[in-house]
Amino acid sequence: MASAALLSCLFVLPAQAQIVLYVTGQPITAYDIEQRGKLIALGGKPKSRQEVIDELIDDKIKILAAKRFNFEMTQTEIDNAFANLARNAGASADQFSKMLESRGVNPNTLKARLKADLTWNQMVRGKFGQQLTPSERDIFEAEMKSTDQKEAGVEYTLHPITFVVPRGSAAGVIEARKREADALRTRFQSCSTGLPFARALREVVVRAPIRRNSADLSPALREILAKVEVGKVTPPEVTEGGVEVFALCDKKETNSDSPTKRKVRDEIFQRRFQTQADRYLKELRAQAMIEYKQ
Repeated sequence: MASAALLSCLFVLPAQAQIVLYVTGQPITAYDIEQRGKLIALGGKPKSRQEVIDELIDDKIKILAAKRFNFEMTQTEIDNAFANLARNAGASADQFSKMLESRGVNPNTLKARLKADLTWNQMVRGKFGQQLTPSERDIFEAEMKSTDQKEAGVEYTLHPITFVVPRGSAAGVIEARKREADALRTRFQSCSTGLPFARALREVVVRAPIRRNSADLSPALREILAKVEVGKVTPPEVTEGGVEVFALCDKKETNSDSPTKRKVRDEIFQRRFQTQADRYLKELRAQAMIEYKQ
């Protein structure tokens, strides 16, 4: 009897590890609920316990649906998404993990949420992509209704010019190369004469031309290029390879795409995506087996 009692004690789980409910056979523990609640609180207004549970239920349903349609994300993809969040917060992945831990949140709690969100986005796009993509007529009609200022599309032809800076160089070396880049900007009068001159400079790489539509560029970069004349060079920027400038060798208006079209297209797509995602999740939740244990 004593040994049986001892054996039963060994299998008693800590309170946090107790299973609160199952979602189609997948457990959600008290620890999961506590951790998700802390994570949500970091981002702003806390949610009630039931709201946290509902969010975890939705995540389980999303992952299970993705498995059925082979839309699972790899661990590498999840780790990369986590690292991107860390970078946006001005930290490395390790630093970001320690910051979460200092607030009582296990980094895997955030990774689990990322996995559910990214997997779901990928699956909805893959399953309903054709229904979500707006036609040219949809975009045209939305543009006509919009009161926003319309921005014409521009195609830029750019030559990247890099003043090479070895990794680990002192700040003084970088500043010296920036001065050299500024000097090139002053002397650069046209691509026909400026590019050969740049190629002759010490430890300077002039790469093949690239073409970019203004719709593919950030508003900040579009603003910079709008101020640069054809045959001139953009202000220097420090990159991983060194100090980089771009020679603007041609620009012309294009009807193929524009920042306004891109914005309208993205807005229509996002509205349709959210409507379809909400509808599909509601259907899946109605079919799921949700069994509360506590």
